[in-house]
Amino acid sequence: MRLNKNQIEHLASLAVRNLVKDGKIIAEDRNKLIVELIDLITEEFQKEDKLDQEVREILSKHMEKIRRENIEYQTMFRMIKTKLARERNIVL
Repeated sequence: MRLNKNQIEHLASLAVRNLVKDGKIIAEDRNKLIVELIDLITEEFQKEDKLDQEVREILSKHMEKIRRENIEYQTMFRMIKTKLARERNIVL
């Protein structure tokens, strides 16, 4: 599931608000913290987008074999993505 910009902003705002409310963090500048969290979440989504593109490129090089052996594309996509994410310490 993808989040749009507004959803990411809302998620970051809720996270900061709840962490402050529960006494988990002390934030002198909530807005700055929210912006930093938005940037972090966006960066993580960009990493995943880049990983998805890399997996598509890998699979495109092997499409003939995938078709010939009747391998399900989505299954292979998930397997390769999971393996690469694990190798690169990317949390999905």
